[in-house]
Amino acid sequence: MTTLYGISNCDTIRKARRWLKENGIDYRFHDVREDGINEALLSTWMQQLDWELLLNRRSSSWRQLPAAMRDTVNPEAATGLMLQQPTIIKRPLLDHHGQLHLGFSAAQYDAIFHPDTPA
Repeated sequence: MTTLYGISNCDTIRKARRWLKENGIDYRFHDVREDGINEALLSTWMQQLDWELLLNRRSSSWRQLPAAMRDTVNPEAATGLMLQQPTIIKRPLLDHHGQLHLGFSAAQYDAIFHPDTPA
């Protein structure tokens, strides 16, 4: 099973979804803003990926936080932030058969879905 996590109005999500469709990949889209995330799911992600990689410090949600909060963020604070404001999670987050992948590029997705095809 493949699940793409993100928000529907994100340009990078649109690119990833287009790539998946054009390559005939069956997937489920989970809008973290609309569908939300829970602590168990976030904990699973944080076991596989470093919390600092999951935290999108380029997002408008991050930039809107008070400077004192941004300057003192730690794993516990980041967990709370990501649960309260899931748009602060880097996207897209692709879960393909239990392996997590952050971000999108055609080359990255080619390597994930077509590993036997020479680059």
